Amino acid sequence: MSHTEKRPASEPAGDVTPIVRKTVTTLSDGRELIYFDDSEPYLSGGDTRELHDGRDLPKSTPLSSMRRDPLTGDWTALAAHRMNRTFMPPANENPLGPTKPGQLPTEIPADDYDVVVFENRFPSFARSAYLDEELPSTVDGMELVPQAPGRGRCEVVCFSPNPTGSFCELSERRARTIIEAWADRTSALSALDGIEQVFCFENRGEEIGVTLQHPHGQIYAYPFLPPRTEAILRQSRAYFERTGRQLQHDVVMAELDARTRVVFESECWFAYVPAAAKWPLEVMLVPKRDVPDFPALSEEERAELAVVYPRLLRQVDRFFPGIEKTAYIAGWNQAPVNEGREFGRLHLQLFSLRRSSDKMKFLAGSESAMAVWINDTTPERIAERLREVAEHE
Repeated sequence: MSHTEKRPASEPAGDVTPIVRKTVTTLSDGRELIYFDDSEPYLSGGDTRELHDGRDLPKSTPLSSMRRDPLTGDWTALAAHRMNRTFMPPANENPLGPTKPGQLPTEIPADDYDVVVFENRFPSFARSAYLDEELPSTVDGMELVPQAPGRGRCEVVCFSPNPTGSFCELSERRARTIIEAWADRTSALSALDGIEQVFCFENRGEEIGVTLQHPHGQIYAYPFLPPRTEAILRQSRAYFERTGRQLQHDVVMAELDARTRVVFESECWFAYVPAAAKWPLEVMLVPKRDVPDFPALSEEERAELAVVYPRLLRQVDRFFPGIEKTAYIAGWNQAPVNEGREFGRLHLQLFSLRRSSDKMKFLAGSESAMAVWINDTTPERIAERLREVAEHE
C-alpha cells in the first residue's frame, strides 16, 4: 500500500520552491519507506518512484528493551540485534544507494531518488519490541532496576543518492527538502503513543564511528526523555521559578548581545559557540524566534535554514587546516512532545571529536567516568576560527 501527498508553497525564497511530494510504501519485511521528491517528473506526479522491494527479507522483529540506572535515573537501551548490523560495506553493497539494474538490491527500490526516509533495519528502538512476548517489569526481580520494552522508532534519512557527497554540498532546494522531511517526520513520530522526544541527527566521519559512509542522518523517537533534555528542563524550571522568564530564550538573547562568540547572524537564525563549550570544536545554530521544533518553523525560517545550515557545515569543514571533511555529530534538539514542552526550544548542537588536524579528543577519566569536561581550548578561540574561515565563503 502506498500513497502520495504534496506540501504546497506559500512564499518561495529565491528560486527555491518549497513543494515536496511525499510517497509512502513498505519494504518486503514490513518496514515503512517514504520518498520526498522535489524534482520532476515525480514532483508533479507525472511519474512515481519504484515502490516494490524485490528482496525477500524476513519480518523485522527487534527485541529492543531499556533499563533504568537506579543511581542516576537514566535509561539505557539494550539492542543486541545491532551487533550484526552492516559495517563499512564495499561500494557495490552500499545499502543506502539507489537500486541499480544488474547490482545488488538496496534498502531503496528506486534506481534514483531525491530524499528518502525509512525505518532502520537494525533499530535501537522499535514499535514492535516485545509485542508478542512478555518482558518482566524489573531486572531479576530487583524493584530498584525497572525495565520496559524499547518501543520507540528509529529512521534513516538519505540526503542524496550520491554516495560520496556531503550535506554541505547539497543544493539549496535539496537542503530545503530535507528540512521538510525533518518537519514531516517530527509531526508523525510525535503523534505516536508513548513517544516523549524526537531527535534528528547526523554522524559524519569514521572518527565518530559511522558504519556507512553514504551521506545520511537518523531520527530517533525516544520513549523517554534523554539525560540532556532532562537537565535542560531541570535548569529551565528552576530559572522560571526564580525569574518568571524562559532560560533558553534569555541565553540566546544574551549571546546575541555579547557577540563575543557569535559566528554569524542572518535575518532568522544565528550561530554561536556556547560560553561553556565542552568540545574543541562546538557550535550552536538557533532560530531567533522561540520555536519548539521543525514543524513550528515558518516558511521564511525554513527557507533561510536551507542556506545558513550548509554554510555553517562548510565553515566546520575548513576549521582544521589540511582536513578536507571534519568528522562531526550534528544533533537537532527539539522540545519534548509532552511534559516540559513549554520549556523546549529548537537548536542545533554540532561538535567534533577532533581537537587538531592530527589529534582526536579522547574522553578520559574525568569526562567519561564523572562527566566533568575539560576543554582543550576556549569558546572564544573556537568562534574566532569559525569567523576566520567564513571569510572564504
